Amino acid sequence: MATQTIDIVKVGIADLKTVTNPAHHLRTSGLGSCVGVVVYDLSMKIAGMAHIMLPDSTLSKKSEFNQLKYADTAIPILMNQLISLGARKYGLKAKIAGGAQMFSFSSTNDMLKIGKRNEEAVKHALKQLGIPIIAEDVGGSSGRTIEFILSTGILNIRTVNMGEQQI
Repeated sequence: MATQTIDIVKVGIADLKTVTNPAHHLRTSGLGSCVGVVVYDLSMKIAGMAHIMLPDSTLSKKSEFNQLKYADTAIPILMNQLISLGARKYGLKAKIAGGAQMFSFSSTNDMLKIGKRNEEAVKHALKQLGIPIIAEDVGGSSGRTIEFILSTGILNIRTVNMGEQQI
């Protein structure tokens, strides 16, 4: 029996990609305070991943606006792309990882807690769209690399100095 070749589709920072081939894996690295969001319809074998850098697009300078950078704009774009590829809105599910607090601050100012704010914004956006989060690995103080396997729906998470896990 021939083995199937795995193709890695890399998702950059403030980027979004979709796949419809079960031999394709979605991967993003550099998730510190950023949050990786995977939205998928497993029975239709359609998935997408967004690498969210910031929570709220309304705070951006319009001259350098990248909708894929923000939770409130990237996640609706991701959902719409998946539906245009044949995903069923009621079949969409999400897995998220990241949102670490990479630096320690003596201040209690929540504006500095970008990882937590990203996590909350991602959860809010998914809830607004009616997409349930079925697994997550968020918070902490270590960076992550994630890889979503469309054929199984498994999200592999490599956390700096903490090994690997699957959700």
